[in-house]
Amino acid sequence: MRIPPYYKNQAVQRLFAGMVIGGVISWCIFVFIFGVWQERYSSEIKTQKATIEDLEREKKIWQEEFAAQNKTTEEKLTVEGIVVKINNSDKEKYDIKPFNALEMEDAMKEDLSTIIAKDLDMVYKSRALLKKSIENKVVESDKKRYKFKVTELIIYTTVHVELSVTFAD
Repeated sequence: MRIPPYYKNQAVQRLFAGMVIGGVISWCIFVFIFGVWQERYSSEIKTQKATIEDLEREKKIWQEEFAAQNKTTEEKLTVEGIVVKINNSDKEKYDIKPFNALEMEDAMKEDLSTIIAKDLDMVYKSRALLKKSIENKVVESDKKRYKFKVTELIIYTTVHVELSVTFAD
């Protein structure tokens, strides 16, 4: 079997030449378009990588500054106020009038005023001493002597102390 001699025919030669030239031109267009797309996408990826790195670096700086600021703020916390409350259900048993209870609370506040503007950590570490100083204090009101027992002690920027009352003698 033999291939017919179409290669000698000019119409067939033009057809094949047109197909080859068309294939080369379409391949060049495809490569050009694909190259432009790849270049655009690669430049976009580079800019996104740079942006991500900048944002991560900035985030790290912010986190370090925030942690340092929190640490200095925690170190600077001090006691700003004292709240003393006599919380005793047996006030009638001990014959404590509201005015006398207020005087006792003021006496305790005055006794504890030394811890105002002190470092919170130092006050927390000396809480046992604070509790003992409250419980060893005897307050006289209406010719009666009262002792206190600490029922609750909350130490933060405001120290909350709840006390129960008993007779000292």
